[in-house]
Amino acid sequence: MPRAMIEVETVNRPGSIARVDAEKYAAARAALLKLLPRKAPGITQREMMAAMRAALPLDLFPGTTTSWWAKTVQLDLEAKGLVSRDAGKPLRWRRT
Repeated sequence: MPRAMIEVETVNRPGSIARVDAEKYAAARAALLKLLPRKAPGITQREMMAAMRAALPLDLFPGTTTSWWAKTVQLDLEAKGLVSRDAGKPLRWRRT
């Protein structure tokens, strides 16, 4: 039986749509929204990836796929206006 899919966007290429596994997306989205702070300065990409590796279940996200899913969800939520990128270096993200 085919897995359910969901369409995601990317802030880097407006109008671009990709289809990804809906179950994995939902799990990664919930984890990312839970770990992102609401107030500046947000968290760096390195901090985000480490937190996502700890938050996502290994049976659903084997090996190194957690980083790909974290970035995919972050870009989608940023395109939808639910996540903001704070100015400065290093880049930081937070909930909008």
